[in-house]
Amino acid sequence: MQNRYAVEYNMQHKNRGTAIIFNHMEFDARLNLNPRDGTEVDCARLQSVLKQLHFDVYSYDDLCHKKIVETVAKLASQNHEDSDCILIAILSHGEKGLINARDVQYKLQDICELLLPSKCPSLAGKPKLFIVQACQGDSTDPGVRLIATESLSSNNYTIPMHADFLIAQATIQGFVSWRNTKFGSCFIQNLCTELEEKSKDCDLLTLLTFVCRRVAVDFEGCTSEKQIPSITTMLTRNLFFRDGP
Repeated sequence: MQNRYAVEYNMQHKNRGTAIIFNHMEFDARLNLNPRDGTEVDCARLQSVLKQLHFDVYSYDDLCHKKIVETVAKLASQNHEDSDCILIAILSHGEKGLINARDVQYKLQDICELLLPSKCPSLAGKPKLFIVQACQGDSTDPGVRLIATESLSSNNYTIPMHADFLIAQATIQGFVSWRNTKFGSCFIQNLCTELEEKSKDCDLLTLLTFVCRRVAVDFEGCTSEKQIPSITTMLTRNLFFRDGP
């Protein structure tokens, strides 16, 4: 059990943990969704970076909703006592709180709840990380130009059921996220760059702040639109990916 006064998560278990990538390029014809060309670039790079961070990585392409639920439920049924954390990445289409499986839309919250301590006790007190590359609407952000105006005691304790989750999404509610069919998405690619460059020195929230800066400042869509990722954290300690188990 994690010491209640520890300021960092224990990331020195026998295993780093399982990382699952749900990668969606094709969808059922009745959904009338375009193929997500370029997602294979994101998936391949994410796999590589997560393996560098010592995760056991499993990637699944174009699963239906039932198979996604079954895969996460199977993960929840396993014993994670020897693992640091778990990570789930979803690369898909989406809109306003919903993500597309191959066949239907679903709520991310429904997937998160499969990993609550009530259903997976061995993950209690351990980070449960979600990375979501998907639109959350159809609005675009025109951006705004900045003009410079000046120079520069007891070991036993309880925790909330929803503690220790983190959800990093490519964009905010109501807005699109941008993906290049050749080079992948700006969010996933910048996330991978920051993980490669800073994971041993920066805690995860600081690193994600740098991802937000990269996307917000350096990226422009094909007609100069902007994008800002959204980070929702219920983490209770600092999380570092230093040397692996």
